Amino acid sequence: MLSLKSFTATQRRQIGLLTVLLVIAIFEFASFGLNNSHNDPTTFGFTLGNEWVLIHKWVIGSQNGAYLFSLLAVIGAVGGLFLIRGKKSPAAGTAIAGVALMMGFLCWAAAGKFIPLTGMLQGSLLLAVPLVFGSMSGLLCERSGVINIAIEGQLLAGAFASGVVASLTHKTTWGLLVAPLAGALISLLLATFAIKFSVDQVILGFVLNVLVIGLTDFLYKKLLIPYQSTWNSGPSFSHIEIPLLGKLPILGPIFFNQTIIVYLMYLIVSLITYSLFKTKWGLRTRSVGEHPTAADSVGIDVNKLRFRNVLIAGLVSGLGGAYFTIGSVGSFGKEMTAGAGFIALAALIFGKWTPMGAVSAALLFGFADNLQGTLSIIGVSIPSEFMLMIPYVATIIAVSGLVGRVRAPKADGIHYSRGGSH
Repeated sequence: MLSLKSFTATQRRQIGLLTVLLVIAIFEFASFGLNNSHNDPTTFGFTLGNEWVLIHKWVIGSQNGAYLFSLLAVIGAVGGLFLIRGKKSPAAGTAIAGVALMMGFLCWAAAGKFIPLTGMLQGSLLLAVPLVFGSMSGLLCERSGVINIAIEGQLLAGAFASGVVASLTHKTTWGLLVAPLAGALISLLLATFAIKFSVDQVILGFVLNVLVIGLTDFLYKKLLIPYQSTWNSGPSFSHIEIPLLGKLPILGPIFFNQTIIVYLMYLIVSLITYSLFKTKWGLRTRSVGEHPTAADSVGIDVNKLRFRNVLIAGLVSGLGGAYFTIGSVGSFGKEMTAGAGFIALAALIFGKWTPMGAVSAALLFGFADNLQGTLSIIGVSIPSEFMLMIPYVATIIAVSGLVGRVRAPKADGIHYSRGGSH
């Protein structure tokens, strides 16, 4: 018998996560599978448009589906535990258990109803787009040692600027170009006061958010509402289908039939991931975020690099703000970001300050948001508030250390001046 002491700290956390999944799977098996009083069919749809059809729809009895998927989740969790025992990665078992648990829940919750699964996944990606941009903005700042609470304000400024400019020019391209500049303007204020004047970065971030919310609300009431036809009736980007890839079953309409903003998101995430870990700039960025004194000792201008990275972060989040207007509805709405900047920060924490981790967390949050909307539309009698709690409960689990160590860069939020940090 192996004791827990024979495993590394990471393996013990993985064991803890798989144990939680196993317990939930057993509960789902007993509650949804064995005790369902009916077996009404649940229908999953897999097509959206003119993509190649691998499977059009799948019909399964709700009780049979809940039984089958909860059993599969048990197998996945147990398999993951055995993989850990064999000193192998349990990622496959964890993924199987997690997906199976969700499918089992959907079979039970949507008994007798139709679930547009591909459409739900596509909607989840779209809801995650501004969260991905926001989390990438936070990543660039916090990896450099600057806390960015102003993501909400940057997203909102980008949304406002892109919507207004696109309305005035009737060109989505101009709206797309001005949105990053609006986000960078907020970042300029953040960098100036946080880096040059050593203002508390958390308080400063909240102040900037309030400033942007107040300013955009004022202009919305005084300008956009009275002169809506001129100032707030902009066009929006149409979807661009990538040849061949857009025809792939399930994956095509989700990933390869999107607007230019979504494709830019793919590019930016790839560039940040590569640059942060494979380039001199990335090494210097991580250095000033972890050990600014050591970075200074080898000739790196810590505050100059931080200032530049905060501006780049503003460009990224401003571009994400454009998705709210020219990327979807065209017009600007009062406080239309609705806390997306703070959810992006939660995604950054959940993802443990890594690009792909933050993207995965943003996709999870987008899925949870879209799931509660989908279940509400099809008439599932589950309070939507419970579904909205899922991403935040997941964040608490992440911060608690159950899914691994969560630690911000050591110098995050600490002002640096030559000769010592304060």
